[in-house]
Amino acid sequence: MVLIDYFNCRPLFFNMLSFFRSFRPPVNWEVPVIFLSGIFFGLILFLIHISKAPSYLSDDPQTCVNCHIMAPEYVTWYHSSHREYAVCNDCHVPHDNIFRTYYFKAKDGLRHATIFTLRAEPQVIFMHDPGKAVVQENCLRCHDFLNMSVSLANASLESAMKNENQLCWYCHREVPHGRSNSLSSVPHARVPLPGSPVPDW
Repeated sequence: MVLIDYFNCRPLFFNMLSFFRSFRPPVNWEVPVIFLSGIFFGLILFLIHISKAPSYLSDDPQTCVNCHIMAPEYVTWYHSSHREYAVCNDCHVPHDNIFRTYYFKAKDGLRHATIFTLRAEPQVIFMHDPGKAVVQENCLRCHDFLNMSVSLANASLESAMKNENQLCWYCHREVPHGRSNSLSSVPHARVPLPGSPVPDW
């Protein structure tokens, strides 16, 4: 059993205490700093609430329609055969390890949030190259029993760009989202749009 030498730990504790005290504002600034800090952290909590940030940690497909522009993608997936076996994250997020999964979700999510916040989204949505690479990986991961028979076991975005191979959706381009690729193509789509974040009162 290892005994902790509390007397040797005391200098470390006091060093840490003095370090945190160095951030303390002058006495006449304490109230304004506390007030402004409260406003700052309140705005952060409100932003987390209004953006439904915790929902992005889940695999619920309805999370994707927090942004109304994703309605065609949600509706076409909902009416496809993939709905029975795969949700959005099964195709659009890497699954080789948990660190890469959440790193990709965070990176892609921040990119989407920035684009939608600045209202810079295009009318027609296309995947960017990192997204294409992940979708191709997941096609091969889920359909591995077919890949050997059609020589796609090593198909990747890099090999397709070198014309050495083709990506799965070169042939299966309507799976699972059909021909729908913009809001105007499915104007009457019924999607579970999120409710208003404003309280009833």
